[in-house]
Amino acid sequence: MGNDYKTAGGVEYCILDDNIGYMYYSSFDSAIGEGNLNQILSDLAVCNGLIIDVRNNGGGTMTNATKLASRFTNKKILTGYIEYKTGPGHEAFSDPYPIYLDPSSNIRWQKKVCVLTNRRSYSATNDFVNSMSLLDSVTIVGDKTGGGSGLPFNSELPNGWTVRFSACPILNVNKENIEWGIDPDVKVNISSYDYQRGVDTIIETARKLLKK
Repeated sequence: MGNDYKTAGGVEYCILDDNIGYMYYSSFDSAIGEGNLNQILSDLAVCNGLIIDVRNNGGGTMTNATKLASRFTNKKILTGYIEYKTGPGHEAFSDPYPIYLDPSSNIRWQKKVCVLTNRRSYSATNDFVNSMSLLDSVTIVGDKTGGGSGLPFNSELPNGWTVRFSACPILNVNKENIEWGIDPDVKVNISSYDYQRGVDTIIETARKLLKK
């Protein structure tokens, strides 16, 4: 992006030289408001397509991830299921409870989107990618996500160590566990040749897809 970009909430964004919009959301811990999203989508409305980069996003507040995803659907959709712990047994979980994504009542994006992912895309980011992967206009590009969708539980052991794990498993619409990550639609690694030239193979692949 160089120095020619804008910031709104936790998002940095710009228009690339081929008229493709680009957004980088580094952490869903960074709050983003409806006004921020309206501003971003208004600024990028002239673009022919949009790249949402959530690589290295370790997660954060699920509300922020859902708020962003709601800008890309025009109807309420089932995105998966959650199971709650009901007892101490290893398999003591509730029946799967459905999770839905509602469309935003504000500005919604109607053009093609590529979401960029890698193995460092965790937690709320994994949930965001799961929701976006269900939309016809969206292509997931890059590497498999890191997983860890379930609501986190934190505790401290007697020796002072901290333990954190997913306490409530998240399932996709086919009731398959996504705790171990989500595969991309288009698998791409940054090639050593591109790396030496300072070129991001994954972004360049997304730009080509959006131009088709």
